[in-house]
Amino acid sequence: MDTQKWIDEGYNLIVEFGPKLIAAIAIWIIGSWIVKMLLKGVKKAMNKADYDESLKKFLLNLINWILKIVLIVVVLGTVGIETTSFAAILAAAGLAIGLALQGSLGNFAGGVLLMIFKPIKIGDLIEAQGELGVVKEIEIFTTKLLTPTNKEVIIPNGALSNGNIVNYSTEGKLRVDLTFGVGYDSDIKQTKDVLMQVLTSNPKVLQDPAPTVNVSELADSSVNFAVRPWCTVADYWDVYFATHENVKIALDAAGIEIPYPHAVEIQKDA
Repeated sequence: MDTQKWIDEGYNLIVEFGPKLIAAIAIWIIGSWIVKMLLKGVKKAMNKADYDESLKKFLLNLINWILKIVLIVVVLGTVGIETTSFAAILAAAGLAIGLALQGSLGNFAGGVLLMIFKPIKIGDLIEAQGELGVVKEIEIFTTKLLTPTNKEVIIPNGALSNGNIVNYSTEGKLRVDLTFGVGYDSDIKQTKDVLMQVLTSNPKVLQDPAPTVNVSELADSSVNFAVRPWCTVADYWDVYFATHENVKIALDAAGIEIPYPHAVEIQKDA
């Protein structure tokens, strides 16, 4: 056995790969510290922006894995291992997974956009994708609404983020648009006073902005009034239903006619 030969080969390996191995270890240690600092900074930024907790954890894990994979590729390249094929395998795997989960990834991306830009939040009354309801929960892939009839509606976040969203809660106030018709023989000023009294006597109707009553149309059989009270989002339906009921009571008490269709029956003797 030629011991000297083995010693010489070992020495050559140490001379050739020793500096690369030391450089790779140094890159791994420094890179791991940089990744840790980057994740700490990202987490701090997310906390400051008040990101959703589930989104925050998911994004931190995703960023951590991406940075670790990049670091591993750099370390392998430093040692002298060919990383081109390794990167190609990762790219092919990513493409295959992306194609297989295309719909889910679209919903995930939509969920990320909803949580970052926050066009809606839990408790908001919104109208989207043909549905009206209060936002019950915003998840990574779907958003849950609770309708006025107490039904749960689940909307994919991809469709939600790419469609129109009407948020009734953003400004904190809503205008209730109502129309009431009275007969042509009715006094317009008296009718406006009666309708305004109904609005101002309701404690749930806001005085700022002030409610308004205006003639909106001279219809075929009635003079129509646009009645516009304002209220909070939570009081919308209470104001809506109470105004209908109280207007009927007040108009009857004032002797103001509300027109309605009449049927005339004509009998002819045989």
